[in-house]
Amino acid sequence: MLIRFFQTLKEERLPVSFTELFNLIECLNQNIAFGSVDQFYYLSRMCLVKDEKNFDKFDLAFARYFEQVGVIDDLSLYEIPDEWLRKQFEAMLSEEEKARIEALGGLEKLLEEFKKRMQEQEKRHQGGNKWIGTGGTSPFGAYGYNPEGIRIGQQESGNQKAVKVWDRRNYRDLDDSVEIGTRNIKMALRRLRKFARTGAEEELDIDDTISSTARKAGLLDIKMVPERHNAVKVLLFFDVGGSMDPHVKLCEELFSAARSEFKHLKFYYFHNFIYESVWTKSHRRHAETTSTFEIINKYTKDYKVIFVGDATMAPYEITHVGGSIEHYNEEAGAQWMRRLTDIYQHLVWVNPTPKDFWELSYSIELVKELMEDRMFPLSVKGLEEAMAVLTK
Repeated sequence: MLIRFFQTLKEERLPVSFTELFNLIECLNQNIAFGSVDQFYYLSRMCLVKDEKNFDKFDLAFARYFEQVGVIDDLSLYEIPDEWLRKQFEAMLSEEEKARIEALGGLEKLLEEFKKRMQEQEKRHQGGNKWIGTGGTSPFGAYGYNPEGIRIGQQESGNQKAVKVWDRRNYRDLDDSVEIGTRNIKMALRRLRKFARTGAEEELDIDDTISSTARKAGLLDIKMVPERHNAVKVLLFFDVGGSMDPHVKLCEELFSAARSEFKHLKFYYFHNFIYESVWTKSHRRHAETTSTFEIINKYTKDYKVIFVGDATMAPYEITHVGGSIEHYNEEAGAQWMRRLTDIYQHLVWVNPTPKDFWELSYSIELVKELMEDRMFPLSVKGLEEAMAVLTK
């Protein structure tokens, strides 16, 4: 059974190994998961999946595999122990469900009849009111109707009358290519971490506490240390207005996640491309700006720099003096970007426009060239790749 399950996972291109499979088998031998598809789902996912971005692929493989095993073609091959059935029902049935079973003569009668029909049935059955199969009114099977029954091999509820749903599973979509929310962004940004202990001593140091207590012959001696924080320093620049308006919600989620993950975060806004000044309050952007030279002189080269923008504009806004659509820039935007790339070794551009459309925009190609091809899509996978570049 597990070999075919393992093969199904490999077919979905999950990075699983035999070592992880053996770990799962060992857990099953220890009865960590027993008699429950849901328990097996969580146990197998814990043993076999090492990265949350693969949860969606695992769910698809898991559903496909159990859809296949849900089709009972030769029931004579299956032997279900009395203990297994009894524990499954006693552990999972509610009082209301137990009362409903009385319509068939009680739990003992239901299990006895279930085993009897499995022994008698020689092939797959559909319809009718007795055999285990699909459709019909038998109390055992799928896609049928019976006031009190056992559902087997059905993807979802039909008439809401099964005594117990054996195969109901709730999956989470965490694919690395889907549009992302704040939580997913946080998970991706956490790849850019360098922890250090700073601030007040407010976190228990377990190892030191144990050692100190042992040295004092068991007299408790509590030791505290400063809490660990992400020591990475980040400069974050957001493109706002114009073609970025459709991406406001996604950028807000990125901003919220970044403020939560990075203790040392400085952020600024720009429009279309970087020039001699940026700002921190859009409604005051014409009156209160910050010189780009000031930023270069103030923030040391160990800062990680992230630009967020669609890089969609007229090419001359990047390449020409006076190219800005809002003011007269005495130096081309490309010159300002070269200054930044010369100083900051760790610098990336994150683009909310889907990557498939990048080659259709000449301005995006220009920005990619200036960034030395360090442009990434604003997706879970794209952010993970960007964070990997910033940690090099």
